[in-house]
Amino acid sequence: MTFASFLVVIPAVIFAMYAQSKIRRTYQQYKQVNNEKGLTGFQAARHLLEINGLRDVGVEEVAGELSDHYDPRERVVRLSRDNYYGQSLAALGVAAHEVGHAIQHKVGYGPLNLRHTLLPVTSLGSSLAFPLFMAGFFFQATSLMTLGIVFFATVLAFHVVTLPVEFDASNRAIRQLAGTGMLADREAMGARKVLNAAALTYVAATAMAAMQLLQMVLLRGDD
Repeated sequence: MTFASFLVVIPAVIFAMYAQSKIRRTYQQYKQVNNEKGLTGFQAARHLLEINGLRDVGVEEVAGELSDHYDPRERVVRLSRDNYYGQSLAALGVAAHEVGHAIQHKVGYGPLNLRHTLLPVTSLGSSLAFPLFMAGFFFQATSLMTLGIVFFATVLAFHVVTLPVEFDASNRAIRQLAGTGMLADREAMGARKVLNAAALTYVAATAMAAMQLLQMVLLRGDD
């Protein structure tokens, strides 16, 4: 069964590679298509924040590609250079998605609050799970393996909770972009394709975590 325990993660690895390739291809495709109004990602984010009563939330440039995120502690939307200055459908889609997280924060969206609650536990779990499990595996200490599994289960829980958070933020983004007239319907379809491809990476990360947890359980059973 040890060999089988390693085989279970292969489909998840393949799926994760596909998801990463998909988001890269889709992002690069719609990065070349500018919106008709000539809005930058910064302008779109700033406007959406203001019409949602979030004037105190900042918009800043951050280094890297696809490093965009909303920081709830600093209350700031951070956009990578291409999305901050870019006028593409990809830039507006990503910018609106991060504003979607700011809106979730404002309205007290349950899954987002739960994700924030899980974050410290998940950080601890991700750092301790594999060292504990591998120590138990090599020294035949079942209790350590079990503890490693329990810690890694918190990582999987975090990924599961992340799914509705990301899907909801994307749905809010498209509604906002189309509802305000910032994007025409045909343009909104392009932005949605970028966000759907991005969501696929979260699905893949969840699948990978689930298969890794299953692998750990199978290896523990082999012990």
